[in-house]
Amino acid sequence: MRLPLLALLTRGPAHGYELKQDLEKLLGAAYPQSNVGQIYVTLGRLEKAGLIAGEDVEQAGRPNKRTYRLTDAGHEAVLAWFEETTDEPRVRDEFFMKIALAPESGLADPIVLINKQRRQYLNTMRDLSKLAVAEDRDNRISQLLIEGAMLHLQADLDWLERCQEELE
Repeated sequence: MRLPLLALLTRGPAHGYELKQDLEKLLGAAYPQSNVGQIYVTLGRLEKAGLIAGEDVEQAGRPNKRTYRLTDAGHEAVLAWFEETTDEPRVRDEFFMKIALAPESGLADPIVLINKQRRQYLNTMRDLSKLAVAEDRDNRISQLLIEGAMLHLQADLDWLERCQEELE
């Protein structure tokens, strides 16, 4: 959450609730929504780290609003984040550990686990398909997020099929 908030602040100062709304609008309903409390906790940590600076803004008839702006260090952190590649190998997959250890423990059948996981993936794909139809078609970012999740799920389903072939 830290770096996406910093990236949003490159546009200019904003307050926490505004940042939450911007993320939700950009990513759509497919992306797990953050609660505003967590956003403010993260903003506090970013401020302590010197990546953003906060300022209280007076509002007539309402409590002060705290807005945040990106510091030079924050700007450098966002630049560095965009330069990094994302390396998320699935070698430490928790589900794979379950099917590998099930026969060793004698507590579960790997094929039963595979079938249960397959049903879960298919249910998730069904939910994503419904979400894709319900989501704003003009929000290409959200549509791409949904499409990417579905492609990952399809690859996971193919992998489950391969695991089942090997273990039967």
